Amino acid sequence: MTRDHIRIRGMIFHAYHGCEQDERTNGQRFEVDLDLLFDAAPAAASDRLKDTIDVRQVYREVQTIVTNDRFYLIETLGEHIAQRILQSFPVGSVTVAVRKPFAPLGGLTDGTEIEITRSRP
Repeated sequence: MTRDHIRIRGMIFHAYHGCEQDERTNGQRFEVDLDLLFDAAPAAASDRLKDTIDVRQVYREVQTIVTNDRFYLIETLGEHIAQRILQSFPVGSVTVAVRKPFAPLGGLTDGTEIEITRSRP
């Protein structure tokens, strides 16, 4: 199996996920990273966008999920992103990291993060 990766780092969105009412009303910053495992050889040989994964389309899919849907948990958000990427793009696996830099934990932190890896069966 090929071990080529496309990574998209630091996608930033304002969204309304969380367990606290304030999070769901006012929203906050969410950061998403993706690591897509796929075969880059066809694109490397042809130098054509149609032979690879268009990261602009990937970005739009993530943006739609993060900004249009609402979840209590970042685990659920990460799972939905992973499943949509597997359904929509020719990848063998996807790793999704979702960060909530200002999670209300009752003290100072750099936030919370979940990392989920999902593969095709």
